[in-house]
Amino acid sequence: MANVLATRIEEVLRPIIGTVLASVSVDVESKRIGKSPETVERGDLPLISNNLVDALRLVVGQDLASAAAQKVRELA
Repeated sequence: MANVLATRIEEVLRPIIGTVLASVSVDVESKRIGKSPETVERGDLPLISNNLVDALRLVVGQDLASAAAQKVRELA
């Protein structure tokens, strides 16, 4: 089960990419930095948000991907 921070990341992403893709994105980006959704910490947010821009750009375009990443970064 994801921790509170991972859940907040999902909440930020849901309106932009939907529930399923938001959940998958948190899981994938956590693993990408060597963690799980249960162990994501505030210090991981800059790296996760940078990775999200690349991952989401293909799905929603550069502007929305950047906006979503900024919202994730602001959770810190």
